Amino acid sequence: MSRPFLKMNGLGNDFVVVETRSAPFEPTADEVRAIADRETGVGCDQLIAIDRAEGADARVRFWNADGEAVGACGNGTRCVGWLLMQSTGKDEAVMETAAGRLVATRAGERLVSVDMGEPRLDWREIPLAEEHDTAALPVPLYPHADLMAPPGCVSMGNPHVVFFVPEVAQAPVAEAGPVVEAHPLFPEHVNVGFAEIRAPDRIRLRVWERGAGLTKACGTGACAALVAAARRGLTGRHATMELDGGELFVEWRADGHVIMTGPAAVDFAGELP
Repeated sequence: MSRPFLKMNGLGNDFVVVETRSAPFEPTADEVRAIADRETGVGCDQLIAIDRAEGADARVRFWNADGEAVGACGNGTRCVGWLLMQSTGKDEAVMETAAGRLVATRAGERLVSVDMGEPRLDWREIPLAEEHDTAALPVPLYPHADLMAPPGCVSMGNPHVVFFVPEVAQAPVAEAGPVVEAHPLFPEHVNVGFAEIRAPDRIRLRVWERGAGLTKACGTGACAALVAAARRGLTGRHATMELDGGELFVEWRADGHVIMTGPAAVDFAGELP
């Protein structure tokens, strides 16, 4: 039986979104990889399922392009939040995820803010394989001059390590990304950010996503980079994040919650076989 889907993107970070409230959807890792394949499938960075939920507008599940289920996807949450608000006519959507309850609100024409909750900063919450200072990780992860400064580690429902580099354009993103992703210090593997501080309120960022590779934008990566920079005093607690696909605005509020604001777009509709 075929199943309708929407192809969506948040700043070029693209998703196949499946509404599963009317019929069960439990794809195998092979099926996820087939859907995500850009040559023979629909092609996407992540597959997203929207399920029924008690006490929320939906339960949302995410899979990376390599077939692995993941707890959070910031850009994907923003896209689903926009869909839910369009369907209900409300200005807020509450979503249950493996990373916790997330709330999206309208922020303008096709702009959505998502409360991503509080960052997790303890080494066990990232998680790391052993105890280290997550604000300035004293472990060399890749032999390159631009990556010798201690990176920061943050979990936004998924693990991130953030390198602060002189120039993102010169950083060895494609070379270091897959190596650091699979470093034994990160038992669940890790998303790898490369952040250039351009001003106290502006960060240029590229992200090698765990299980997806280099993407045009990463919402949780943008949140993690802002938190990591603010912890080190490199920025304030809010910044415009310049990603390959466009800009996100991220604020780490005084109450500890991280708010991410950016666009959501529908590319096309189709059917999965």
